[in-house]
Amino acid sequence: MSAHDDQEDLKPSATPGYKVGAAKTAEEYAKLDAEDESLARWKASLGIVPGAGSNASGPKVTVLTLELDSPTLPPGKKIAFDLKDTARLADTKKNPIIIKEGVEYNVRITFVVNHSIISGVRYIQLVKRAGIKVDKMEQMLGSYGPTPDGKPYTKNFEPEESPSGMVARSGTYNVKSRVVDDDGEVYAEWEWFFKLAKEW
Repeated sequence: MSAHDDQEDLKPSATPGYKVGAAKTAEEYAKLDAEDESLARWKASLGIVPGAGSNASGPKVTVLTLELDSPTLPPGKKIAFDLKDTARLADTKKNPIIIKEGVEYNVRITFVVNHSIISGVRYIQLVKRAGIKVDKMEQMLGSYGPTPDGKPYTKNFEPEESPSGMVARSGTYNVKSRVVDDDGEVYAEWEWFFKLAKEW
């Protein structure tokens, strides 16, 4: 499978009937219907207040961490990546993350919305082994506004089950992860590797 095919697989699914609207900043949303008190309270609960995220430079979203969690993880063991630590991600090619076969686990990401309103944001994960696609996960993060204090959001995705068996345990899996919205804007993209084993 070529890199072009990967790009197609990493595109978000089309939402029937969805039409891209004109982009607005958080400041513009905050000023819309400003005289409506109940709407103002609702927008404030989403972090849409005058002055929030008014600095519109830099990326709209910064993805901070990716974590794999499972009730079967031994006490004290944590599988997490700081996505600014590109050397650690690159090291997984030589030293893949070990995931126990046949267990339930879920992916969790932490991110900050720096400015603007983001909507229809999804996490897409493409998994290959020996160059052949074996799995694709696409899960919705949702829509968010910037927080005045820059507090990060955390999203836990639906549980998945890791494959099991001798064939599943042979070889290294290559994962391409992407955070993208319905409009096709890519907020983050990274690559990492794992192996399946009988134990964590």
